Amino acid sequence: MSEQLKQMAERIKTLRELAEVSVETLANDIGISAEDLRKYESGNEDIPVSVLFSIANRFNVELSALLTGESPRLHNYLVVRNGKGLKVERRKEYDYQSLAYNFANKKAEPFLVTVTPDTEETPVNYNSHAGQEFNYILEGTVKIFINDHEIILNEGDSIYFDSGNKHAMKALNGKTAKFLAIIL
Repeated sequence: MSEQLKQMAERIKTLRELAEVSVETLANDIGISAEDLRKYESGNEDIPVSVLFSIANRFNVELSALLTGESPRLHNYLVVRNGKGLKVERRKEYDYQSLAYNFANKKAEPFLVTVTPDTEETPVNYNSHAGQEFNYILEGTVKIFINDHEIILNEGDSIYFDSGNKHAMKALNGKTAKFLAIIL
């Protein structure tokens, strides 16, 4: 696994230990198994953004502090140039770029998400996290899965949903898709 993942795993473990919270308690608080949390803290297992977001909320820290090890410093405005978002290597199906990583006390977490196409038979990997989510399709076509519903979204379409529901996306038509995801 990447050095970024190992460092992030160590930050999570250290944060949990400093707060004197057991693996079992934190896992229960964020809705995952203790076994999964141990895997994430080992630095050998990819950590879904939904889990990172839940851990950041649980400990009242900025998501970017978990991602980078640095607290956001900007308070008035933050400009992120095209292609310069903080790359978040989380899931092989999605490429995330954090678009507000250095802005302090954010009310939302905006990401540019790129979804590479795979076969129709490839299983869908669901995730969920506290809060709400807004997705706006910038390029391509995606199928979004929310619980038992499947919705096709094209360029210019958007969806707003309770992200506590299990959800996932797939790029369609053999083409990469990009969307703006805002997690609240």
